[in-house]
Amino acid sequence: MKRVFPQIIIFCLALATSFWTQAQDARYAQMAAAPQLMNPAMTGVMSGQLRITANYRELYTSLLSTEGYRSVGAGAEFRLPAGNGNYFGLGLQLQRDEMGSSDFVRTQGLVGLSYQQQVGGSRRRGTGHFLVGGGQVGFGQRGFDLNKVWFSQQYFVDPLTREAYLDQTLPTGEPIAGSGSNLYLDVNAGIGWFANLGDRTGAYFGGAVYHLTTPNVSPVQGNEDRLDRRYVIHGGGELPLGRGDMSLLPAARVMLQGPSQEILFGTNLRYTERAWREVALRVGLWGQMSNQTGGSPGLNALIVSAALETERLQFGVSYDISAGALNTVSDGRGGWELSVIYVQPASYRERVICPTF
Repeated sequence: MKRVFPQIIIFCLALATSFWTQAQDARYAQMAAAPQLMNPAMTGVMSGQLRITANYRELYTSLLSTEGYRSVGAGAEFRLPAGNGNYFGLGLQLQRDEMGSSDFVRTQGLVGLSYQQQVGGSRRRGTGHFLVGGGQVGFGQRGFDLNKVWFSQQYFVDPLTREAYLDQTLPTGEPIAGSGSNLYLDVNAGIGWFANLGDRTGAYFGGAVYHLTTPNVSPVQGNEDRLDRRYVIHGGGELPLGRGDMSLLPAARVMLQGPSQEILFGTNLRYTERAWREVALRVGLWGQMSNQTGGSPGLNALIVSAALETERLQFGVSYDISAGALNTVSDGRGGWELSVIYVQPASYRERVICPTF
């Protein structure tokens, strides 16, 4: 038999939280670093002809020791001229999430297509308005290993010493055991608008629906667990601060998926040398609200971020400071998020019009 640390209640809370998290899609706080996961219409919306993104997110490892939640994503996008100042976007997005002690794993691969139609502006001045629409299709898979977790029928309290312990050699009493996995088809779609309005001035707005087919994602053979549609509304832009070298990049994202609600809002302060080979710095503060304990959304994290931009590369880092129900047991510690974005300048003759994200 195995002794259990006094923090067993904390572990139970974290385990319950992991099951709640399984109902949600992967999400990144650095919105611009994962555009295909925010809106399929954002595929290929960039200031170049090729964009490669890489993301890593780690949450609550301080709460669950070496366990916790980890997300790894990578994407590639192409922006191709369609004539008359319009563009096609082609994209590929891969994503993997690992959560909790049960080795619950989600993986997905998506192929996306978008079309960007110019509806106003002046290419000579580098300004323009675009309407965009896009879709994605791909496959996902979910799996787990129940041999690595325990259940109530394996948990005991010694009546004499009042010490808690586990005996994982006993039956779990659950109708399922071992490991399982399931492969499913997924379809997403989105629309949007973006504009470059002049020097350090731009805006964008969009909406998307993920999991249009509400696929069965249950990893247990014979069971049914329909994945709720995820609805996304997002927007932002760039506002110059005077005539100097600084600007604000405010943004917001609202996501609804089944009973889960999340709102992310804030801004980056951007400083640039305004040179031919541009180098820029960003620092930002963001608030994240969710209904993690039911009811209306409440503040559950403050996020601080920083990024370094070069001519082709952008390196970003952010840290979540827990502020919700898990704040007490996590001592305010949340998790890290890292991102890398590579953009290859366009080689075609048409002037590329795109705001700064």
